[in-house]
Amino acid sequence: MSDTVTDRDNKRVIVALDVAGAEAAFGLLEELDRDMCRVKVGKQLFTSCGPELVKGIVNRGFDVFLDLKFHDIPNTVAGAVKAAADLGVWMVNIHASGGRAMMEAAANALANDGNQSPLLIGVTVLTSLSSDDLAEIGINSTAEDQVKRLASLSDNCGLDGVVCSAAETAMLRPLLPESFCLVTPGIRRPEDAVGDQKRVVGPSEAIRNGSTYLVVGRPITQAASPRESLAAFYEAVSGVM
Repeated sequence: MSDTVTDRDNKRVIVALDVAGAEAAFGLLEELDRDMCRVKVGKQLFTSCGPELVKGIVNRGFDVFLDLKFHDIPNTVAGAVKAAADLGVWMVNIHASGGRAMMEAAANALANDGNQSPLLIGVTVLTSLSSDDLAEIGINSTAEDQVKRLASLSDNCGLDGVVCSAAETAMLRPLLPESFCLVTPGIRRPEDAVGDQKRVVGPSEAIRNGSTYLVVGRPITQAASPRESLAAFYEAVSGVM
């Protein structure tokens, strides 16, 4: 990427369409302003509805972050991200813990694609995991050290950015190129319930810390007025751009 994302992009909020089916997803899209946000399709919705739903959302003019966190042998992941590109998605992600060969295969698959390639983002440490959780699965590093290690590896392998906690962006931003995207879930305002995210930050603070894109789910999708809640997040982000 030749320019910084923040120089050319004011749609910093990604709304997570974490709903059960197509009817609920398209109903929610009617409540969202595509000029204020992008949307994320995750495992539940994709498993329920498949690629045709993604195409339908793209055809409605929304940029789609396909959040399937591919993690497999290099050839399989390369094929999966190429298939995602063929759907017309704006962003796709893979697990950085899949290692160098897997990440480079995915990056090369998109670089050699004749279509406009989506952003390729590496998942560092899930925001539901603490350092104690990592220790339990044999990773003897703090969550912050593991994020730093995987983010640097993702950059070295040619990825466009990483998913990380907004609590870690201030640590990562000075270590990585300015154009490298930091995509941060777990975004909550003080009035929003924390839910199952253990490392959360508010939208304005996240942008000040160096986040590029903010993934927001229930505070928008389960609000009495998703349209008004999205506008509030958009305003909070715009105020610090």
